[in-house]
Amino acid sequence: MIVDWGPDEIVLTDSVSVLAGAKLGAYPSGNSMVVKGKSESLIIDPSVTVVERGGAPVAIDLVLNSHSHEDHVPGNGLFRDARVQAHNRDLGGIHSIDRMLDDYGLVGEARAGFANDIIKEFNYVGRPDATGFADGDVFDLGGGVTVQAVHLPGHTQGHSGFRTSTGIFFMSDIDLSGFGPYYGDVFSSLDDFEESLDKVRLEEASHYVTFHHKGIIEGRATMLKMVDAFHAVIGRRHQDMLEFLVEPRTLSDMVNNRFVYRSHVEGYFIDNVERRTAELHLQRMVDRGEVTEIEPERFQAK
Repeated sequence: MIVDWGPDEIVLTDSVSVLAGAKLGAYPSGNSMVVKGKSESLIIDPSVTVVERGGAPVAIDLVLNSHSHEDHVPGNGLFRDARVQAHNRDLGGIHSIDRMLDDYGLVGEARAGFANDIIKEFNYVGRPDATGFADGDVFDLGGGVTVQAVHLPGHTQGHSGFRTSTGIFFMSDIDLSGFGPYYGDVFSSLDDFEESLDKVRLEEASHYVTFHHKGIIEGRATMLKMVDAFHAVIGRRHQDMLEFLVEPRTLSDMVNNRFVYRSHVEGYFIDNVERRTAELHLQRMVDRGEVTEIEPERFQAK
């Protein structure tokens, strides 16, 4: 399982490198990170590209999953002899595909179809042996090289970043893309996501690594500008929804209109994501007094 990645292995320090996924780690791939110590080495979020390549540049002793989404766990089955860990709140989706699908809120044909995709396209292998970590837990790889878990919920309950002792911060799906924050799962939280963005702003590192799109970001000043632009998508979605609610609308109307995905995008999870996102923004609107429920399940902006 030791594979020469050539130029697709981007070396950041003597102990940290990024295994670049296709198209800057665009979904369904991603940018995985390898950290090497004197006694052990680990990989964070082994992508489909890692599986396609057949391994990593070093022997892997530990797999860290930032959270339990299908694109972050393909290598869990590839590195069968390695230990696997994820945040305690996301362990269910690492243990079994049924728990992952529960977190997406999928049922019926959509559940069966997406399950098939996850197995075929993402090499999903349940790891019931996986164990949990908590915010602040440290993984000591020897020779002074450590990795510390930083809980960044909102995307999922257990979504986490990782801080290395060599000045690299892995942001996972706080990916700073133009798509913006995703908080469309059953247990996603808009408030938690915004708090996690505030937490990321405090991180001081030489380089920041996102799992998708942006990849490697050099310097905190650049990261802060990108986080602010990423965060601004939440406000734009909220305003777009308020404008849509100038006329009385139902939650189903909001789902059909689409505020997250473009109209041509297809997928088993689209409606669920749109629904959960609209629910969270509607609740925020109600709390702020921005909308009125003029009749059961029909809302209008004030």
